[in-house]
Amino acid sequence: MTIDAAIQELTDPLDRSRFPLDEWALVETDFSGDDMGRTETLFAVGNGYLGLRGNVDEGRDGHVHGTFINGFHETWPIRHAEEAFGFARVGQTIVNAPDAKIIRIYVDDEPLVLTLAELLSYERRLDFADGILSRSLVWRTPSGKQVLIRSRRLVSFTERHLAVLEYEVTMLDSDASVVISSQTLNRQDGIGEYDRPKSGSANDWDPRRAETFTDRVLQPRFKRANNGRYILGFRCTNSGMTVATASDHSIDTINDFDESSQLGDDLAKHVYKVKAKMGNPIRITKLLSYHTSAGVPTHELADRCDRTLDRAKETGVAAIIQEQRDWLDAFWARTDVELPGQPALQQATRWNFFQLAQASMRADGQGVSAKGVSGSGYGGHYFWDTEIYVLPFLTYTSPNAARNALRFRHGLLDHARARATELNQLGALFPWRTINGLESSAYYAAGTAQYHIDADISYALSQYVAATGDEDFLAREAIDILVETARMWADLGFWRGNGNDVFHIHGVTGPDEYTTVVNDNLYTNIMARSNLRAAVKSVRRLYSVDRAAFDSMCARLKLDEAEVMEWSFAAEAMHIPFDRNLGIHPQDAQFLEKERWDLAATPPENRPLLLHYHPLVIYRFQVLKQADVVLALLLQGDQFTPEEKRADFDYYDPLTTGDSTLSDVVQSIIAAEVGYHELALKYFTSGLFVDLADLHHNAADGVHVASAGGVWSALVMGFGGLRDHSGRITLDPRLPEDWDELIFRVTLKGTRLRVAVSQTSVHLSIEEGTEARLTVRGLQVVVTAGTPETIPLSHQGARDPGAPTVALIEGNRRADGTVITSSIPTIAHITEQMPTLD
Repeated sequence: MTIDAAIQELTDPLDRSRFPLDEWALVETDFSGDDMGRTETLFAVGNGYLGLRGNVDEGRDGHVHGTFINGFHETWPIRHAEEAFGFARVGQTIVNAPDAKIIRIYVDDEPLVLTLAELLSYERRLDFADGILSRSLVWRTPSGKQVLIRSRRLVSFTERHLAVLEYEVTMLDSDASVVISSQTLNRQDGIGEYDRPKSGSANDWDPRRAETFTDRVLQPRFKRANNGRYILGFRCTNSGMTVATASDHSIDTINDFDESSQLGDDLAKHVYKVKAKMGNPIRITKLLSYHTSAGVPTHELADRCDRTLDRAKETGVAAIIQEQRDWLDAFWARTDVELPGQPALQQATRWNFFQLAQASMRADGQGVSAKGVSGSGYGGHYFWDTEIYVLPFLTYTSPNAARNALRFRHGLLDHARARATELNQLGALFPWRTINGLESSAYYAAGTAQYHIDADISYALSQYVAATGDEDFLAREAIDILVETARMWADLGFWRGNGNDVFHIHGVTGPDEYTTVVNDNLYTNIMARSNLRAAVKSVRRLYSVDRAAFDSMCARLKLDEAEVMEWSFAAEAMHIPFDRNLGIHPQDAQFLEKERWDLAATPPENRPLLLHYHPLVIYRFQVLKQADVVLALLLQGDQFTPEEKRADFDYYDPLTTGDSTLSDVVQSIIAAEVGYHELALKYFTSGLFVDLADLHHNAADGVHVASAGGVWSALVMGFGGLRDHSGRITLDPRLPEDWDELIFRVTLKGTRLRVAVSQTSVHLSIEEGTEARLTVRGLQVVVTAGTPETIPLSHQGARDPGAPTVALIEGNRRADGTVITSSIPTIAHITEQMPTLD
């Protein structure tokens, strides 16, 4: 298939007879039971703390019934077939919370089961502007009666622990006996029932899915029913975490009815029996609250649920819906990326951004997991995905949410210190995958060995501080992480030289999980160098701007001048692999010695490779699961020349399988930068529709949140050409030929800048704040409130002073092969730039 054909196929891959186009909503007009796993994910609602999968209201049909709470997890002992010191010991898996979204209906004692029902009409709509999932259908019962059923579902962004459900039933052509049974059900009594798909082979194996349990997960601890309000409380068997869920009911109808209740350890039920008259609606409102804790007794969590529901009843549903709309109006004002004339891409872009909001905005003290709160994929774990793929979106559009996500990492610092000690390192080593701060990767080669997690967190911290100017966060928390991660790199690496000392890092795994435990991984080394430099710079910065905070930091971290000097030496002498003959950066020291994998000859049914080949088979070849060197070209772009970027991309792109959803968006950005515009668009559209079109066949496990974050980066950094290196903002747009315009916003130190890129110019204006400074194709621009600026893209200004003049390959060779002999600073040079740490 040609690139043009691939782009055409991906530009609008949805079946528009079933999913009609709406730029502000995902709409489904034909119910299908064949892909319920996918649609349960696509129509999930959440706020970063609480997530409700898009299961049908009636709670019978379903691929995976799911209610997920960020950080609410069970633990289990990891049993290794062959033990070794330092292996991860405690597994963690997100728990499927009790399901309170069930509202079942019976008409003349006939239940509505969507997969069996005769539906005369059907529409489901996830509205990005209102944050509401709504559904409307007309059901013809087996006896021939027609019933109109409408429902709305909302998880509040303003009330973190609140969800609202509305269910309305109207008999259209006759009277009937209608029973509406609202339920809260704990589904977890059984062998992993909560995360086992209801279709497919029982022998299907996929390491990306959550683990299952053989014993009961949630132990009943509390139950209460009072005047239409029900509360159930549970405690996780091993982790000791507690959860309480409450539901409050009200009915609005002129029909005669009576109501009853049932309460058990795993079931709360409120039942309305209605003598329904034709044309008279029955409206049920169900308010839900969930509260969790690391160990607070369930009766105390029940009190919190009561307070949440009392506030919601006092506020009223109409006001709650308006608050949701107001919140989302502000969200879209900060984050929306407009693609005039591209309606399919526009809809998909907004769906992805809405998923980012649902995964992160009210995480408030928790991390952002790989699936957000939309599914149990990857066990609900937090990875480096957050810092590299999600944090840029948050940092430049919602800085407070970015700060919260970074503060969560700071809360895990003591665990990271302990893990470093366990692995015989100084400083701190953050886990590759975790929920509670402990390493949960049972396969160390492709997991624990990804030490780059430390540098990824450091990168996100430094990016946030530079973009926001949040010196308070630097002084209070970020500096501790920067210092402890720098210590780890200085201790992990070692010096080796032949008349020119060079700093090496061995025995690590980079982002590419198809190449493990290697020496001098390019991505790891260059990110570690950035980490070390950031620590040195931040220590000096703190000394200059806040001496009291500096003194406090030195005291609590036992930091002295010699240690900071050591970091600076190591950074400037870091070995950055470069192959003179090929003119590229090898992914690691031995990568180029391997045989190249013939991807063209690999049958499509054997993809992804990790599900069809033993790891040792994959490890022997030059083949990539995801972008590795190419990701370094993005994150450390000022450390490579344009020629090096082009050569590196040309070499690694054909070797990259795209088996990881983290890859397409990165390849799109660099393809745009080096001039492969059609390829950039192909990769972008592939990343854009990875869940909507289920391109990796695992959307049922939850939203690929990192890919959604990468969609923002691909638009803003790829086609918009934005770069931020140490707080220096540059723009060099690369708009696709058939796009009329690209409009996005970025918030820089409190000022929201609107950037409108056309084929001929860039128009800059301030939407909120006072001033923004940046460079557009070498031209330095200052934009002030009320004074927009337009820069013709034909302009070629003076060379950007921040761009490198040579390849920065300290400790090795430049691209032309000449040896760098003066890259390691002298003691005098270091001392001149850094004050004494007294």
